Amino acid sequence: MRKLLSSIIGLTLLISGCSSSNQIGKSRLDIIKQRNQLICGVSGKIPGFSFLNTNGKYSGLDVDICKAISAAFLESPNNIQLRPLTAAERFTSLRTGEIDLLSRNTTFNLSRDSQKGNGLSFAPVVFHDGQGLMVKINSGVKDLKDLSNKSICVGSGTTTEQNINDAFEEKSLKYTPIKYQDLNQVIAGYLQGRCAAMTSDRSQLAAARSSFKNPGNHVILDNILSKEPLAPATVGNDERLADAVRWVIYALIEAEEKGITQSNINQKLDLAKDNKGMKPLRRFLGIEGDLGEKLGLANDFVVKIIKTTGNYGEIYNRNLGPNSQVYIPRGLNQISKQGGILISPPFN
Repeated sequence: MRKLLSSIIGLTLLISGCSSSNQIGKSRLDIIKQRNQLICGVSGKIPGFSFLNTNGKYSGLDVDICKAISAAFLESPNNIQLRPLTAAERFTSLRTGEIDLLSRNTTFNLSRDSQKGNGLSFAPVVFHDGQGLMVKINSGVKDLKDLSNKSICVGSGTTTEQNINDAFEEKSLKYTPIKYQDLNQVIAGYLQGRCAAMTSDRSQLAAARSSFKNPGNHVILDNILSKEPLAPATVGNDERLADAVRWVIYALIEAEEKGITQSNINQKLDLAKDNKGMKPLRRFLGIEGDLGEKLGLANDFVVKIIKTTGNYGEIYNRNLGPNSQVYIPRGLNQISKQGGILISPPFN
């Protein structure tokens, strides 16, 4: 009996170990497909990037990135669950599997990208930003040095907190940080006069100011305290998922480089189908070759993306262009041939 019991326990452990090994080796990409839903972590409180309006609908650049990835993975932009997260919650939610993808104005830096399996895998940068400071226009503050010995509202648990410390230490200036967990709390503290300035990415400052009762009473200083390349992220030990997300972003950039838009994608498809000599375009649109299959996606995943959201430029203009609620000139976020730094590697 004892020998039989020992054999049963051993067999149970073997089966359990195999099951655990299979689960560990499974990519989150497979789980997303089986679930038929992409769970995307966003802020939900930053106009132009991810914002929940009074109709209960999300919009913004970060949201459209989620929709593009859903279209590529699941052939529909609607199979997504958008989960609002604070800055403090976002990395834990990603590492514990509460979300599949973080698309939440997150800075790509060495510390977050490293740490082996505990780190993150960043997709290409979707918005090149820099940290800034906003003050009331009648405050008399014109420069960083004018904030010496004053208080500054800042979000805790962010690179923003470290950057503001570095900037003041470099100039041997003192200040008092007033820390908040949530961007809305930072804004409220600033508007209530608890601090002389608020600091965040310049894009977030512009987004916040757009919702103020009197936006013209506030100014974003010229000081740029840091580089803030914002990028989507996945867990660091899942290369298949990271590769698929990475090339969805590159597809948005490549489509703009090639002049492929939401309105002309069908014409481009017809052109490529009728002309077998246009091999780069045919590969890009999935008419020939197996580029999609190499990522675990349909070969025409690019077509599904562009039909859903348009190219990167269309996403940008819709959310941050001149006719949007939050206008931010593209600057570095132009494609390279337009003077920016966005570029896609070859699709071959």
